[in-house]
Amino acid sequence: MAGTPLGTRLFTWLKGELVGQDGQGNKFYRTKGGSEVHKDSLRNERRWVIYNGEAEASRVSADWHAWLHHTTNERPPEGGYPKHLWQLEHKANQTGTADAYRPAGSSLKTGQRPRVSSDYDAWQPE
Repeated sequence: MAGTPLGTRLFTWLKGELVGQDGQGNKFYRTKGGSEVHKDSLRNERRWVIYNGEAEASRVSADWHAWLHHTTNERPPEGGYPKHLWQLEHKANQTGTADAYRPAGSSLKTGQRPRVSSDYDAWQPE
């Protein structure tokens, strides 16, 4: 919580109730006492995350994202939901890092762009 702004830390200490923590150490909170909002109201309880490290929204897994955005009221089970064989582990957005995806032929990656074999003819000015 060291990198968290003072106002957020104070609000969390006074009004926050810890709901859970994900595998990256991010902590998820809601307003103390749960939902203080009438069930027929359009308002929702406040929910927020205190990041462990850099505050980057893509570091929140889909499980916790659904809870944060009121898609579900059930918090994810400890260790997350069971994964299908084809699902990968959650990974934060890699854009702007050395691990970012760079296709063949990109100016940021070595190699040649593959030739296109189709009936497309590029426009040439006369």
